[in-house]
Amino acid sequence: MTRTAEITRETAETSIRLSLDIDGSGKCDIQTNIGFFDHMLTLLARHGLLDLSVKAEGDLHVDQHHTVEDVGICLGQAIAEAIGDKAGILRYGDVTLPMEETLVTSALDLSGRFAFVYDVEFPTEKIGEFDTQLIQEFWNAAASNARMNLHLILHHGSNSHHIAEGCFKATARALRKAVAVDPRQTGVPSSKGTLTQ
Repeated sequence: MTRTAEITRETAETSIRLSLDIDGSGKCDIQTNIGFFDHMLTLLARHGLLDLSVKAEGDLHVDQHHTVEDVGICLGQAIAEAIGDKAGILRYGDVTLPMEETLVTSALDLSGRFAFVYDVEFPTEKIGEFDTQLIQEFWNAAASNARMNLHLILHHGSNSHHIAEGCFKATARALRKAVAVDPRQTGVPSSKGTLTQ
């Protein structure tokens, strides 16, 4: 079974090509023209053992918002497509991850329904040139398009870079758990018999 997806998104604001293999080894080729965002997506691939390619061009003369949000949309669509009907998967994943002085929990359910709870505050508005508000926008877009429940909770932390890394690493590892195939699970892990809505 091949669990891959290729997504193309063309708008007046962005042009994005994204490919995903959720059974990969962490290989990545990330080019969004936003250095810090490239770093976060690289962490996502490496810690999630995702083979991920992202080529994005956006209206960065306006700001970074459209590019970050639209990559989130494409990633969510790719996750939904790659896991298909979700037969045999664990479905749930959670990780509480330390990153220096920071502690972040990411918990998710590939339920086929969207919910996003974000309890993360950054001590600074920027990490270099990157707007910390865009972390929330990215994960909201990804979760809504993957049709999953995602809870991101910051327990404590004082360094914005570490908090951002914690969010991406923890979610990568939670997703890695959730998409794993359980040899004891036959069919879709739901009493309804479907996880598509």
